[in-house]
Amino acid sequence: MDIEKYISILEKESKYAEIRLMKIKTNSITYKNGIIVGIESSEVEGLAMRVLNNNFAFVSTNSFQESDIKRSIERVIKISKMKEKRNVLLSNEKAIKDSYIVEEKRKIEDFPLEEKISILSDIDKSLNENNLPMRILHLRDKIQDIEYINTEGTWIHGIIPNIYYFFYVGALENGNFEQVSREYGMSGGYEFVKDMDIMGKSVEESKKLLKILKAKKLPEGKMDVIIGPEVSGIVAHESSGHPMEADRVIGREAAQAGESFVKVDSIGQRIGTDLVNVVDDPTIERSFGYMKYDFEGVKTRKKYLYKNGIINEFLLNREFAGFLGMESNGSARSSSWDVEPIVRMSNTYIEPGDFTLEEMVKDVKYGILMNSFTEWNIDDIRFNEKYVGREAYLIENGEIKEPVRRPVLETTTLKFFSSVDAVSKDLEFFAGTCGKGDPMQGVDVWMGGPYVRLRDIYIR
Repeated sequence: MDIEKYISILEKESKYAEIRLMKIKTNSITYKNGIIVGIESSEVEGLAMRVLNNNFAFVSTNSFQESDIKRSIERVIKISKMKEKRNVLLSNEKAIKDSYIVEEKRKIEDFPLEEKISILSDIDKSLNENNLPMRILHLRDKIQDIEYINTEGTWIHGIIPNIYYFFYVGALENGNFEQVSREYGMSGGYEFVKDMDIMGKSVEESKKLLKILKAKKLPEGKMDVIIGPEVSGIVAHESSGHPMEADRVIGREAAQAGESFVKVDSIGQRIGTDLVNVVDDPTIERSFGYMKYDFEGVKTRKKYLYKNGIINEFLLNREFAGFLGMESNGSARSSSWDVEPIVRMSNTYIEPGDFTLEEMVKDVKYGILMNSFTEWNIDDIRFNEKYVGREAYLIENGEIKEPVRRPVLETTTLKFFSSVDAVSKDLEFFAGTCGKGDPMQGVDVWMGGPYVRLRDIYIR
């Protein structure tokens, strides 16, 4: 489709306009207890337009008939010129012309359905050998083809394939039920299966689950806590990424996804110790949240949300960057053609430090190692939070001892990051789908980090 002719029409009737043509192909298989319970395939395509005059108007259509597109153009222009004025100032950004394709070593479109089924079947058989009564496996591939153009001269065409794998296992012993679920994903093709070692990780996590069933509850009290990459990842995402989204900070998301304890004037304020560095980086190659450019045509980059324990930088799209007198840092994303781009995370993580896990454990007299979580929740402003451990162990006199059952870490964002006194060299990522907006938009993200040690934290 020639979207250049449509942008020229919008240019004559607007202060600013953009068009995004988006195609998404998805295939998925769900396996439950050795049986295929679902095979799905879908292909959606549509055109989205935004126009700025008195208002910033958004209209989308999945009809490519010339008459329907022209009707959509007339509609978006009319809405943008409604008398009720909303002052929108977009940040100034450089015009870019570029096209790119994320490499696939084993192309999604050439990968047979039979081989996908075989992958899940082999994993399920391995899990069943451990006598696990509940097993759910899900494998999905997706190709996003995005063409973007605006009236400032930017034109970008990108093709991003990615693979996603989810597994859930439940086990029951002596009246105790425990479960484990993990998500893995990356950009690229079906080399993912080997590179991510989804078979090995599924079996390893399931074996750990059987040990957890025998764990005993730890007495309540203050102690040192070392959290693993899965826990540091959810902390980075929920108590760092979300509160640093500019639309939350300013209040735009208050009635939808929530608010933030961070204020516009919080930049420069201390949130944790000097060891605390939380990053959002969509440029990580082969990552699940990879973007070379965001959905407003802005080149993406690495962003330090918290740097050396200081609140450092908001996640910004062009509208909120303009509102704050800043430049966008490429944080606008949209889950599909029929929803507008909003401020989003990509790959959010706590940056590694200089310690080894062994060094961190050795310096703990009494505490726990919380490798993973089974439950978490956080309040509307992303300040009061709780994490319930799944795989966790007692630490005594610098040694890891027996498993402990579901330790509960209940704290605040400020208390958590102010208690950090050691960060390991490790870095591991886990995939997820981040939900936000109204209508709800789910986008692919990575969450991760190293091992992080917290001193004198109350555990119950």
